[in-house]
Amino acid sequence: MKIGFYGLGRMGGNMVARLLENGQQVVVMNRSPEPVAEAVKLGAESAANFKELISKLDPVIIWLMLPAEVIDQQFKELLPQLPQGAIVIDGGNSDFRHSRQRAAEASAKGVHFIDVGTSGGILGRDAGYCLMVGGETEAVSMISPILKALAAPYGWRHFETAGSGHYVKMVHNAIEYGMMESYAEGYRILKEGPYKNIDLAAAGEVWQHGSIIESKLNELTAEALRENPTLEGIDGVVAESGEARWTLEMARELGIPLPAIQAAFDVRLSSQTGQTNFATKLLAIMRNKFGGHQINP
Repeated sequence: MKIGFYGLGRMGGNMVARLLENGQQVVVMNRSPEPVAEAVKLGAESAANFKELISKLDPVIIWLMLPAEVIDQQFKELLPQLPQGAIVIDGGNSDFRHSRQRAAEASAKGVHFIDVGTSGGILGRDAGYCLMVGGETEAVSMISPILKALAAPYGWRHFETAGSGHYVKMVHNAIEYGMMESYAEGYRILKEGPYKNIDLAAAGEVWQHGSIIESKLNELTAEALRENPTLEGIDGVVAESGEARWTLEMARELGIPLPAIQAAFDVRLSSQTGQTNFATKLLAIMRNKFGGHQINP
């Protein structure tokens, strides 16, 4: 299958590489030229603008992999240029409420909109991605070869109508906040507790064998501690990228308390005002390990 792909950042570039490696044809577009050149070296075609991108696709299927702060502008620019029956996919971390609105706008013009919550970070190129898909069943079925090429084994599911994929991904990321905070606090109390010579990496490694808290996230944390036991050079300021905030907004609207996620979110906000410690440093390096995020923003 041939697909257009706009947005070749940390995730997008790796996703294009995985698509090509799994036999799909890809036409790429990006705001900066260097990632396009890299994708072309791997076998992709390039396009300079939406008009050229659309001209190289039949049927027209375009995946947008863009930050939440720019997706609306780019979607509004793309939509009037799409022919009826085209499919536009938002694979970024968009607010599900905005995805529902974009789906309605697309439908009014005879265009299919699919929202795909994408998890897997910089590890997804090799391991495959977890894809949480929302949108019309017919359109989702049409892009199933793309989803299968990107996903880890059993790693994609279609949920409901527009917005549901981004809703499931939003909650996924909020859970991630809580898990990360719990690991970070646990390693901190190991480090600062009564036993001063505990090897934190060794503790993490043994937890990876038969322990109930075994996980990919803990594996990456132990790896980070093995590489940098004192977390030297990490300032401990931790960004929040929106999903936990949106989850907490929805929880308040539904009257559902989320104390663990709220506490994890508050720690990140506090770190941005200077309240940093070993745990927040560990959060920052975790984000770098799985997502390639900048350690010291």
